[in-house]
Amino acid sequence: MSKGQQVVVVVISASNLLEFSQQLEENQLIKFRKELKEGLKYTFENSKYKDDVLVVHDYYSDGLTIFLKMNDDTQNVIHIEQMLRILMPKLEKWIYVRYPYFHHQLEVGYMFIHRQWRTTQDAVYIAQQQAVAMAEKRVQTRYIKTLVQLRTIIEKREITMLAQPIIELSTNQVNAWEFLTRGPKGTALENPLQLFSFARQSNLIYDLELIVLEKAFQMIQSVGCIEDVFLNFTPITLGNKRFIPALEKLLTCFLDIRPKKIIFEVTEQDSIEGLIFFRENIQQLRQMGFRIAVDDTGAGYSSLHTISELLPDIIKIDRSVIQGIDTNRVKESMVKGLILIAKEIGSTVVAEGIEKREEAAVLMRNQVDMAQGFLYGKPGTLEKERVLLI
Repeated sequence: MSKGQQVVVVVISASNLLEFSQQLEENQLIKFRKELKEGLKYTFENSKYKDDVLVVHDYYSDGLTIFLKMNDDTQNVIHIEQMLRILMPKLEKWIYVRYPYFHHQLEVGYMFIHRQWRTTQDAVYIAQQQAVAMAEKRVQTRYIKTLVQLRTIIEKREITMLAQPIIELSTNQVNAWEFLTRGPKGTALENPLQLFSFARQSNLIYDLELIVLEKAFQMIQSVGCIEDVFLNFTPITLGNKRFIPALEKLLTCFLDIRPKKIIFEVTEQDSIEGLIFFRENIQQLRQMGFRIAVDDTGAGYSSLHTISELLPDIIKIDRSVIQGIDTNRVKESMVKGLILIAKEIGSTVVAEGIEKREEAAVLMRNQVDMAQGFLYGKPGTLEKERVLLI
């Protein structure tokens, strides 16, 4: 500033950064904050704007602060807006690759440091607080807009169900389908990761998953599907005291649905701890004839604990374990260990994410029961998929 340059404070904030941080253990939180800061540095250093950056800091807030230097003759606001339009998508992509379950909604506020303040420290602090307010206002506006959109989706039941085949490896025949959900086409909530992440944060996950269940029953009945059907449900929904009565009511409306053909997948990305009605509901589901699967096994830290708690009928091995298993003996050993556990408790094993025949060959060699992945078929409408596979 003493050299005649302007300094601008840029604050990057996220609507759910604090909530996401609270889900992490202390060592994971430290790592996350460090990686987020490194990601921001990397994004700037590998751009044409690298010479503008003075420092990146997690300064005064849960977001990140960047200090940029600019010459007085620069069209500053235009320059900043152009820079952010280019760099923010790159930062979001960087975060998504490392933390795909962090439903980030990044917003940016910026403010120039005014020279008239008595001390530089005061000037920096005031500008930073104004930038935070600008970012938070944008975040709040977007959050409200997305919340209205989600409520409309739930009210109008605007979701689409797709199906992906699950193959029995010994016969190479379709044994089951996994039903997958998509939001309204062409919207930010079309992506299921965004849709369900936002539903969790806004306490609408139970309402959304009840509609998924209804839509799934409709599709099974309308197509006359006789194969098994896998449905992903969060422990939040499965542990809701209203879930069993709601399910029983749906069964009276869809008389062709046979509970023994439905498998509820409990995702490994969510904890079952602290859910009062979860175990009771699981027991009732089994008494009604439904089966239980543990999804994403091998992707999280609590796989073995969840398996020992639920004794699932089916164990689904996450694609992160399967990818490249044909060239990685450690991964193959992991699969062998999970197969031994499955045999001990009488569970069927399904491997997810198979994209290469070499991966399928390793699974067959180890007598994995069933497989799912792009090698066998991408998600599509059940009517179309069944015709193609038949």
